[in-house]
Amino acid sequence: MKPKSVPQSVPGVVHSLGQTYFRRRYTILFYVLVFTIVASPVIAALGLSGAVIESLLAASLLAAVMPVHAGGIRNLMLVVMTALWLARPVTAWLGHPRLSEMTLAAWTLIGLLAAAAALRFAMRGAKVAAEHLFAALSAYLLAGIYFGLLYWAIEQIHPGTLTTTNLSRSTAIYFSFVTLATIGYGDIVPRTEIARGLAILEGVGGQLFLAVLVARLLSLYSKPAAD
Repeated sequence: MKPKSVPQSVPGVVHSLGQTYFRRRYTILFYVLVFTIVASPVIAALGLSGAVIESLLAASLLAAVMPVHAGGIRNLMLVVMTALWLARPVTAWLGHPRLSEMTLAAWTLIGLLAAAAALRFAMRGAKVAAEHLFAALSAYLLAGIYFGLLYWAIEQIHPGTLTTTNLSRSTAIYFSFVTLATIGYGDIVPRTEIARGLAILEGVGGQLFLAVLVARLLSLYSKPAAD
């Protein structure tokens, strides 16, 4: 009888792990994004395939956009993200680089929407909880990473968008975070109107993010406890 109980317990274990994941999805997402940011320049320096980084980014994006509640929307998002994940290497393998870069641009738009969704989740919290803080941090990292991929995709489609040669994926992400944090090193600058507009949007958005987040956290901390 005991061997029969093992298969029966597997669905329950999977369901329990899934519920635990969705309760801590932004905590897990934050650490995956941090690992991706750290691993990206290392992989580039070692000359390894960028497919590893893109797989990490796709997995992070899937975790960021997947709805918490089960249903048709979750299945639809899973199908769409899997299709986009496979479309990029398939189109590149078939000899359609422009279509492959357009697929990457679609990734970036979904990533920015995921950042907005994470920020919305963080702002809707009634009290300061760890998951809301990780959601806010994940939103910031998602914006930096996917703005970087958007710069890279635009550079692939229209070379010369940024003042650098052989713009790599990790270099584009570096430029994005420099812009997001308004550090402004000046080693890479946008040359086209589209790139400058995106840089303005990202720089202003980064400052507004910090201002709104700090104000929201202060309001939650200063709110009197409910009786």
